[in-house]
Amino acid sequence: MTAAASHALRFDAGRICLDLVATLGGRLSAEPVEHLDGPERLKDWLLGSGLVPHGTPLDAVDSGWLARFRATRDLLHRVVHTEVDGRATGADLERVNALAATAPPAPRAVRDAGGTLVRSLAAAPDCGALLAQVARDAVELLTDPVARGRLRRCEGETCSLVYLDASRGRRRRWCSSEVCGNRERVARHRRRVGGARA
Repeated sequence: MTAAASHALRFDAGRICLDLVATLGGRLSAEPVEHLDGPERLKDWLLGSGLVPHGTPLDAVDSGWLARFRATRDLLHRVVHTEVDGRATGADLERVNALAATAPPAPRAVRDAGGTLVRSLAAAPDCGALLAQVARDAVELLTDPVARGRLRRCEGETCSLVYLDASRGRRRRWCSSEVCGNRERVARHRRRVGGARA
């Protein structure tokens, strides 16, 4: 994964479907920031998210895959954000269900060179099968009342990331204390210092 890719891509939302949604950054009211800006970045995301095991050949990933992942991401972005605030449309839910109906790639346990069991795929990754895996994760998330109750929207000024709050007491305010939480603390400090000078 390149330095630029690892900086822009986030894998801390708590679910693979939310990590895909996070590839469209920025506030909902502002111009979105596209983090899946090419097939190479999609390869980085597929590996970083764990959707495919490291070492999986991704030669088939091209602009067609990118378009399909972006379309699925946009659909899930709409569904997840709408469900946090209310209810997703029936048409969008049917699209998610249709995507989830495809068979996901079959995992296998194989030994690496050192003899350790590692996860591998039974066949070369297929775009539709990988999208099905993400859609199934979204269906499981949205139909689990406990998990749904832990969905939060980041309170960061420039962030719209939705994450699964696994903190004690379920009082987490930011997608990441190091990213948005730190920005908020710096802004609060600057306001205090600015107010003291005035």
